[in-house]
Amino acid sequence: MGRLRFLTSGESHGEMLSGILEGIPAGLSLIASRDIDPILRERQKGYGRGRRQQIENDSARIISGVRNGVTTGAPIALLIENKDWKHWKEKMSVEPSQFENTPVTVPRPGHADLAGAIKYGHTNDIRNVLERASARETAMRTAIGALATTLLRNLGIDSIAYVKSIGGIESVTPSDVFSEKDLLAKSNVRVFDPIAEAKIVTAIDHAKENGDTLGGIVECIFRNVPPGIGSHVHWDRKLDGILAQAVMSIQAVKAVEIGLGVAASSMKGSETHDPITIEDGKLLRSHNNAGGIEGGMSNGEPIVVRAAMKPISTLMRPLASVDLSTGEMTEAHIERSDVCAVPALAVILEQVVSFTIASEVLETFGGDTISELTARVTERRKALYIAIGK
Repeated sequence: MGRLRFLTSGESHGEMLSGILEGIPAGLSLIASRDIDPILRERQKGYGRGRRQQIENDSARIISGVRNGVTTGAPIALLIENKDWKHWKEKMSVEPSQFENTPVTVPRPGHADLAGAIKYGHTNDIRNVLERASARETAMRTAIGALATTLLRNLGIDSIAYVKSIGGIESVTPSDVFSEKDLLAKSNVRVFDPIAEAKIVTAIDHAKENGDTLGGIVECIFRNVPPGIGSHVHWDRKLDGILAQAVMSIQAVKAVEIGLGVAASSMKGSETHDPITIEDGKLLRSHNNAGGIEGGMSNGEPIVVRAAMKPISTLMRPLASVDLSTGEMTEAHIERSDVCAVPALAVILEQVVSFTIASEVLETFGGDTISELTARVTERRKALYIAIGK
């Protein structure tokens, strides 16, 4: 189930986040300031983000697996410092501390607080749960995904991610999103539609005034993916299944769609499936309702993935909860948080899908060096061409 593997560690207010990625072939040009940091900065943007983003200035430090700007084939280790840690040194001390912590004993509905406290025996201080369950962890997953994005770019695979809706307000998406990519850089909420953006900003302002939060839907598209990654022969090798698991692992994501997704359930088969055509000897589809995946495998068309994010769990006007130390009803704990992080989710989604596709590309084609991998992917792409008359 993929050749890339990664592990992250670190807490939201700990000293740093760390990650180890194994499986990147040797010979890939990789520079953190060029390939990772710009994506980390995009993750921090978006109207509705909280004060934490004003404190942090995320950048990644590569500490192994790269020499003179080129991957060696060894595991790649990354660090991202938490600048806010200076305010939390005593509270989050690794060594025994004399500092008197005020324990968190009131769980937030919708968060990992209660289930995690029960599972790991932290009902006397839920901070041990919320620090690791925090979406701050996605900073490292984004950095790791950025390495995969660099690999895919070297194979001629490019991608884009954007917001489809926030708080039920839908944005118009152009038919060719890649040609309109520059519009996203100008948008505070990562949409193409300025009219929808104005409505979304107003909705975020209203939510903030009411101590509430907003969720939404984001979409990413990957084009020029070679056909045949994934597999139809076993359930755990199906590309759409692997993608769904990866996307659902992102904090606050509650649903995943590929291609038409749920909409296909209300359509006829003749309206849903993508007719196969040929143009200049190349096999194509007249449309891409399948989202680039059929039978658990990429089919050569762009891969289209959407994720639905619930509103963030921390509310400034908190819901009812129970104090685990007394058993009394009270209001839920308030932790510094965002009003809306849907634009950030678009960035995170793109990197998570990048990792998954890169991993399955390596699983299918192998190669210990970039040159080996590139040659094999190039050869597979030729399978979409038919030599007419031969």
